[in-house]
Amino acid sequence: MPTWKMTIEYDGERYSGWQQQENAKTIQGELLKVAGKIFSDKVEIGGAGRTDAGVHALEQVAHLRAKNNFPVKDLIVNFNKLLPKDINILDIELAPRNFDARRDAISRSYLYQISTRRTAFGKAYVWWVRDRLDFKAMQQASKLFVGLKDFRSFCEIEENKSTLVKVESLDLSISNSLILFRISASHFLWKMVRRIIGTLVEIGRGNITEKRLIDFLDNYSNTPASWTAPPSGLMLEKILYPGDLKPSLKNPLIFVS
Repeated sequence: MPTWKMTIEYDGERYSGWQQQENAKTIQGELLKVAGKIFSDKVEIGGAGRTDAGVHALEQVAHLRAKNNFPVKDLIVNFNKLLPKDINILDIELAPRNFDARRDAISRSYLYQISTRRTAFGKAYVWWVRDRLDFKAMQQASKLFVGLKDFRSFCEIEENKSTLVKVESLDLSISNSLILFRISASHFLWKMVRRIIGTLVEIGRGNITEKRLIDFLDNYSNTPASWTAPPSGLMLEKILYPGDLKPSLKNPLIFVS
C-alpha cells in the first residue's frame, strides 16, 4: 500500500475545522471525497494538526494511503482540479509506508495576525483590535510562555491528556499595521494558541499584569477562556519532521499599510 506526504494550504473560513465530521464541511472531509473519486476506492488521509473551525493553514501536512499506485504529478493535478478553490495541494511526494503526518512531526508553528486598523480586504485573516495596544508589554510578557509549562489555564482540557507543553519560541513583530505572533512547539492543546494570544492582548490593553499571567501558569483558572482570540487571525504555518531545517520567517498573509 503506497503512502504519500501531502502539503496543503487552505482558507478555513467556510469549514468546521480539519477533522472529518458528519453533517459538517471539513478540510479532511473534502480531501477524502476527492481522493475517493481519484482512486475509486476508500483511502486514508491523516493530518499533522487538527485546526479548529475558521482556522487557516499555510502548510498543513497529511499522509495519504491507498491500495493503488498513482504518478505524483497526476495526483497533484487531479486533486487541484477537483478540490474547492479554497483548498490547494502545494506538493505531494512518496513517503515511507509507515509515515504518519501527526506522530512523526517534531514541531508545529502557528502565525497569528492582529490588525491595529479596520481593513476592507483582510477581515477573514486578522483580528482587528480597536484598542491601542502596548506592544512592548506584550512582547515582554510573551517570554513567560516559553519553555516547559502547564497550560491547563489556556486550553480546553481533554480527558487523560497532559496539559504540559514545551513551547520552543514565541516571537512578536510589527509589519505596518499588523502585529504578528509566531509560536512553535512540539504540539499544541485545543484552543491553546488563541487563549495565549487573547491573554497577551489583555496585557497590551493594560487590563492585567504579568503577575496575574504568572498566576494563570501556576494555578488553574478558567478566566483566559473568556479572552479566546477569534479563529480568523490564526494560521498553521509549518510542520517540521526529523532532518528539516527551522523555517525562516515568512511575510504576513496580508499586507495592511
